[in-house]
Formats: sequence, structure tokens, C-alpha cells
Amino acid sequence: MGERALDGARVVVLGASTNKARYSYRAVSMLADHGFEPIPVHPSGRSVLERETKRSLPEVDGSIDTLTVYVNASISDPLYDAIVALNPRRVVFNPGAENPHLATRLHDLGIEVVEACTLVMLSTNQF
Repeated sequence: MGERALDGARVVVLGASTNKARYSYRAVSMLADHGFEPIPVHPSGRSVLERETKRSLPEVDGSIDTLTVYVNASISDPLYDAIVALNPRRVVFNPGAENPHLATRLHDLGIEVVEACTLVMLSTNQF
């Protein structure tokens, strides 16, 4: 893995859920607990942990450090242009969200691509 994110870094959680049992919900919580600024993204727009949820990636403004992906390849593939427009330093594909085609395209642009679990990375201070 490459560089770790700095404390306070903005992290987009693509596929954030309001369901407390989902890993994407836990990611929003753990990111905040570890000093990051999570930005949940889900088409419903329902807030996650009282954080404003963006309905789509183009609604995210300002710079971000990391995009952590919790949606499958059929959803993330069409988001290539929106991901590139975000200009993340890194994209993390969580288990079940792997997308080799998209990962290769992003890597070719110089974006760090990681296939790992955000929750494990946070728990082991590797995020």
C-alpha cells in the first residue's frame, strides 16, 4: 500500500448505508472516530450518522483524499468520469466491490488503487 491518509482528510464513502449492520455504515463511523471527514454518497440522500449524504459523486465539492467503494462493478463502472473529476489521491475497493477494469483505468491515470477493507485498514492504522 502507498501513503496513509493524513488526519482530517476528506474521504468519500460510495454506497454509504443507513443500515447499521452494513460495512459502509461502519466505515462512515470508523472514519469519523479516526479523525477523518467522511462524506457519505448514496442515491437516497438519507443522512448517515447525522452527516449530510450526497446523492451522487458530482455533488461532492472540494478536494478529497480517498474514495472508498462499497458498490459492485456494475454500479462503479459507469462512474469513471465522476471519479476522475473528484481527483482522489487513492481509491479503495472494499471486498465485494472489486472492479479490475476500473482499477486499471484509474491506476493508468496515476491514482493509487487499493483492494482492501477500509475497516481493517483503519483498525490496523494502515488507512
